[in-house]
Amino acid sequence: MNTIEEIIEDLRLGKMVIIMDDEDRENEGDLVMAAAFTRAEDVNFMARYGRGLICLTLTSERCQQLRLPLMTNENKTAHSTNFTVSIEAATGVTTGISAADRARTVQCAVAPDAKADDLIQPGHIFPLMAKSGGVLNRAG
Repeated sequence: MNTIEEIIEDLRLGKMVIIMDDEDRENEGDLVMAAAFTRAEDVNFMARYGRGLICLTLTSERCQQLRLPLMTNENKTAHSTNFTVSIEAATGVTTGISAADRARTVQCAVAPDAKADDLIQPGHIFPLMAKSGGVLNRAG
């Protein structure tokens, strides 16, 4: 098991890590990396070995900047995950489903100068609006 400091350093270096959830919550591991480093091969690895949705965590401020509303105003799921509408890069993609297209979408969403017109909906990346305070205010 790694220390928090080691994990932060790995993320700074663009490495992918596995973050384990509490056994009383979803009891799963998530493949996590800094979005700015996301490449097609990273998305491919996540899709192939993670076998779940490819999600992108964004601050509520970034979601507002990109005009990404929550998927639903009445979240009835067990863990109330804050999914926004799904996204796709507005340019530079084909069908949107390929690893390269999804990596491009992530890059567009996290670019320092990103704007709402850089993305279209629906898409193949599933943003999650982070809760203020992170895991100190919401488990998982």
